Amino acid sequence: MTDPKAASDYVPNPNFTQSDWDEVSDNPELTDDELARMRSGGEGLPPELSVAFKSRGGRPRLDAKRVPVSLRIDPDVLAAFKATGAGWQTRMNEALAEAAKKLVAA
Repeated sequence: MTDPKAASDYVPNPNFTQSDWDEVSDNPELTDDELARMRSGGEGLPPELSVAFKSRGGRPRLDAKRVPVSLRIDPDVLAAFKATGAGWQTRMNEALAEAAKKLVAA
């Protein structure tokens, strides 16, 4: 019998019988001792693997969260930053931060 979730063009290999599949997929039941030793998540893993599973990808968190704003700027200024490609908002923030330092220093 084929799996109803299998691809519509799936055809079982006629060279393998059900007893062949039963022989290679015969997983023994877990013993009470094995069940008692099981640990969830990274508890049963080596420390380096446990850390890897806890680590989340992505950008590191900033010390100070950025604040979303609505800002009216000239279209040519926006086009110039967007033309620099991905990360243009970060570069715009850096340019504004540099200008802010000059204003404070003056």
